[in-house]
Order: sequence, then C-alpha cells, then structure tokens
Amino acid sequence: MLPNLPLDPYPLLTKAALFRNISRQEMEQVCAAAFPREFPRDQYLFYQDEPATIFYIILQGRVRLIQVTPEGHQIIVAVMGPGDGLGIIVALSNMNYPVSAVVVEDCLLLGWQADVIQDQMLQIPQLALNGMRMVAHHFVDIQDRYRELATERVERRIARAVLRLVRQAGQRVADGILIDMPLSRQDLAQMTGTTLYTVSRVLSDWEQKGLVSSGRERVVLRNSHQLVIIAEDLPEP
Repeated sequence: MLPNLPLDPYPLLTKAALFRNISRQEMEQVCAAAFPREFPRDQYLFYQDEPATIFYIILQGRVRLIQVTPEGHQIIVAVMGPGDGLGIIVALSNMNYPVSAVVVEDCLLLGWQADVIQDQMLQIPQLALNGMRMVAHHFVDIQDRYRELATERVERRIARAVLRLVRQAGQRVADGILIDMPLSRQDLAQMTGTTLYTVSRVLSDWEQKGLVSSGRERVVLRNSHQLVIIAEDLPEP
C-alpha cells in the first residue's frame, strides 16, 4: 500500500535506479514504508556534511545538488529530476551527506528514514545492490566534475554542462531544444567553476553564431551538432 499521493508513482518508480530488477510486490513493500513530502522552490532538502538521515526519490520537480569545496567555492554537481534518488548515502551507516540539495522547481518526493530503507535492503538483497551501485555512480559523477574543472578549458566545460542538461530536461520547441527548468547564467557558472562574466561572454558568442538562444533563466539549444564539437573538442568540419 502506498502513501496517499495525487498520482500513481509506479510507472516512474519502475524506471528508478533503486528499483531495477525489483518485483512489483517488493516495490509495493518498500513504498509502503515511505512517506510523501512536498518542498517549494529554493527550500533545502538537506545540507552538505550534516548526518544523512533520509533518502528521497523525486516524483515531480527538480533538485540541484551543490558542493562547497575546501576553498569555499560553490559548485553545482548535478540537477536531478523525476525518478532520481537523493541521499542514497543513507545506505551506509553513520555517513554525512556529501552535497547539499536545494529545490529548483516545486517538488513531490517519496522519503525513507535511514533505518527504514536499511531494513528494506536487508530483506531485499537486490535493493541493497542497487543502492550500492547508486552510491558508486554518484561518487564517480562528482569525480568527473572535478576532473572537468581541473583539466578542460572553460568553453568546453560550459558546452558539456548544457548538453547534460539537455539530456536531463530537454524539450523540443519551435526554435530548438529548450532546457525545461529555470537556468540562470550564474547557475551555469557554478556548474562549470567559472565566473558569471565568462559564462555571459561565451553564451553571447554562441548566440551570435546561432548555437543557442537565452533569456532570463531560459536556454534553448539551436545547433546541437556544433555544441557537441565544442564539448568533445573535435576538429571543425
């Protein structure tokens, strides 16, 4: 039995990494132990370095994962959407959240207390295996972001960030592919470890070349092929 929700979450949950290769009966068992939560835009779900106590799966909305470096720089590590899990570090005992999570669009989530999801993992081994794979995947993602910051030129980093967001939240519109979420130039600066001035200069250059169009918290990709060339540092045709 599920918590009282305004939608049927099962079609979405079957695609969630936590529930891969899990039977419908096992999924219902795990969901019966969950609780629904709603968060408005700009509210934090949890903060970096605080004890990890709750794991969430997003049903509606989007969440930004932020990490502050030892030097005090704020980096947007990822933007998560429907079906994504947040805080799977709770699968490991006595750990802290490695990132902060702040709502980008009003969110509806399913949540599990740490001891509850750990108990479910003991009962369903595939659930535990999926959880460990999620932990590994998140840490690899964080390492990849740091590698990009350390080794890649700024324009390439910005192109990679835009393409990642297109894959996560791209929606076809008349003039290209809209990144269907609020996205400011400051957000892109924090995703790519650069300044607002640099992002504005790069986007302005891309707009003149017809690669993108942008406005207040809005970016439309107009030439994906050319942006892939920049992101992968390929020779110009």
